[in-house]
Amino acid sequence: QVQLVESGGGLVQAGGSLRLSCAASGIIFRLYTMGWYRQAPGKQRELVAAITSGGSTNYADSVKGRFTISRDNAKNTVYLQMNSLKPEDTAVYNCNAQIRLPPKGYWGQGTQVTVSS
Repeated sequence: QVQLVESGGGLVQAGGSLRLSCAASGIIFRLYTMGWYRQAPGKQRELVAAITSGGSTNYADSVKGRFTISRDNAKNTVYLQMNSLKPEDTAVYNCNAQIRLPPKGYWGQGTQVTVSS
């Protein structure tokens, strides 16, 4: 019954912007660290950005200064604002919800982001 529903992916030219959204249900959203991961062709899945229940954020070095993660607990939604997109940002992006006590996590379905040069 837990669902993470993602939207906002698509095709964009280098230098452009996209905003990904992930709406969660079936969890006490405010208690979860929310994250965005991505997996590019031929590469390992990597953490792009995360935001804790208290609003602390962290980013992969490759996206610092370009991407911003945010959350709206009233809407049970986490966002990833992606600016100055580069072709190397092309990947399937997945939303993740995690708590540590107990250790438990959930994944969204994934959304394709393609950045053309």
